[in-house]
Amino acid sequence: MTARFTATEVDPEDVDLSAPLGSRTLPNPLSTASGCAGYGRELARFVPLDALGTVTTKTIMPYPRSGQATPRLAETPSGMLNAIGLQGAGIEHFVRHELPWLAERGARVLVSIAGERLEEFTETAERLNGQPGVVGLELNISCPNVADRGLVFARNPATSYDVVRAVRKITDAELPVYAKLSPDVTSITEIAAACVQAGADGLSMINTSLGLAVDLDTLRPALAGGTGGLSGPALRPIAVRCVYQVHAAMLAGRIPQVPILGMGGIRSGRDALEFTLAGASGVAVGTALFQDPAAPQRILAELRAELATRGFAKYTDAVGYAHRPSSPAGPPRRPSSTERPS
Repeated sequence: MTARFTATEVDPEDVDLSAPLGSRTLPNPLSTASGCAGYGRELARFVPLDALGTVTTKTIMPYPRSGQATPRLAETPSGMLNAIGLQGAGIEHFVRHELPWLAERGARVLVSIAGERLEEFTETAERLNGQPGVVGLELNISCPNVADRGLVFARNPATSYDVVRAVRKITDAELPVYAKLSPDVTSITEIAAACVQAGADGLSMINTSLGLAVDLDTLRPALAGGTGGLSGPALRPIAVRCVYQVHAAMLAGRIPQVPILGMGGIRSGRDALEFTLAGASGVAVGTALFQDPAAPQRILAELRAELATRGFAKYTDAVGYAHRPSSPAGPPRRPSSTERPS
């Protein structure tokens, strides 16, 4: 029987929530997940954007894109299907109109980018070099909502490597590059290893998983595009599994250790802590924003309390803690900052 964790509780206000983003240090580990808060304008009415660790934008491509036909959203048990199809106004609109607005509000912006071809990734990434407020790039190599499934670069280690390598070569050295991975692969550790070997400074895990719902009134697929990406609480055990597997591979030396930004159905501080214990160095809130736009600050406060209850004085001390072996003599003692596994 696994011993129950016990520790000396600390004052929640004393918990250090600082978290890594590449070589940078953020004031806290909480981000928005790409695609769930647009460029932050709607969210800013409920949450000060500078209070978040980062604001992750919706995915941006080098040109305007209309996306998939409607309907694009469908509710499912404990989750939601979406097939937006990377709709957006393109990189020039973002740089001229959205990024200055975000920078004025002190937001630390993690920009999600994508392309149909490798050159489109590099074109978009190069445009973001040196832009104020940009603290990192998230390469969306795993969006399931594209008409050509062959565009899902993250299905293959070689194509994943190529995208990350090409972007890493042309971006400023101090700008962290994260690769966003898909759960819909045979071995996510192989894809993760390829991305890190190509120069990724971190991994975002995970994107939505491909699903389908049938409308029983029309007797047709509920989404115009047929399939869509499943998000929400139904996705969380899959996401936690992916984070755990990749972090375990890092601890075993099969993948160089880099930060993992974990996401998938996070609705509470307990959910965020679960990702952290599995190996995530940061967490992102997505679908929960549609129901509760103020969720990030609530979840951050809950996470602080959950850490304090378990005796973690530093957020980073909890990262990957679930990988530690249980002591046969009893519950583990309170961790120290020098003992964390990553």
